[in-house]
Amino acid sequence: MKMRICDAASFSLALALCVILSQSADVRALEYLPGVEWPEPPVVTPADKPGGAPSDAIVLFDGKDFSAWNGADRWKIEDGVAVVRGGEIQTKQAFADCQLHIEWSAPTPASGSGQGRGNSGVFFGPYELQVLDSYENKTYFDGQAGAIYKQQPPQVNAMRPPGQWNVYDVVWTAPRFREDGSLESPAYVTVLHNGVLIQNHFEVRGTTFYNEPAVYWPHDSAQPIRLQDHGNPVRFRNIWVRELKPIRGKQVKSPAKRIGNEVKAIGGMQ
Repeated sequence: MKMRICDAASFSLALALCVILSQSADVRALEYLPGVEWPEPPVVTPADKPGGAPSDAIVLFDGKDFSAWNGADRWKIEDGVAVVRGGEIQTKQAFADCQLHIEWSAPTPASGSGQGRGNSGVFFGPYELQVLDSYENKTYFDGQAGAIYKQQPPQVNAMRPPGQWNVYDVVWTAPRFREDGSLESPAYVTVLHNGVLIQNHFEVRGTTFYNEPAVYWPHDSAQPIRLQDHGNPVRFRNIWVRELKPIRGKQVKSPAKRIGNEVKAIGGMQ
């Protein structure tokens, strides 16, 4: 009798193990099939050194000339560095969604205080990312280096001392407008200052003027990039931009699940 009980227990245990193993096999064989046909992502060759332009970048300033810019007649190039002088400059090409790399340095030795110390700006159309010497320099927080001017201070102050170079790496998503001029989607911006995240997909509320509230007015999504002259000899170097175009897939089949060799559709597409 004891042998039969043991045999029955062993059989039950073996059966349970078989069920568990078969379920595990089903889990391993289970695959979600989205039914989307994707184009192959293009190959981009990264730069040999950090901060260098990748193979698909548009070089805006490499220390040689201002051929990519309008309005730079009075700006100077000194030792491969662009020095702000005599008005703002803007790119000849307009950009919508893009990745921008730009390096800048405040005047050395430091002079002035608050907004009068190393002031400039990087503009995507009418939207400003503030450039300012914010190293041990008090000012209003939504006007310091890395701020979306008059809208959002940087999460942290990652400024280097005067005489050292600062780096902005910016991901810009341009606003979109409907045919009637109403806003379809706002602008968003992500900024790294010297490799430190300071703006994380911030929703831009509109224009960034000193004396006016933020508003959106209709314009083309692609706008020139501008560098501001605020009366301070800020310096710039190594400026490049990449146009960002999302890869679009095509729904060619209904989403499905594959269980072993069997495929079961989830939606109604054949």
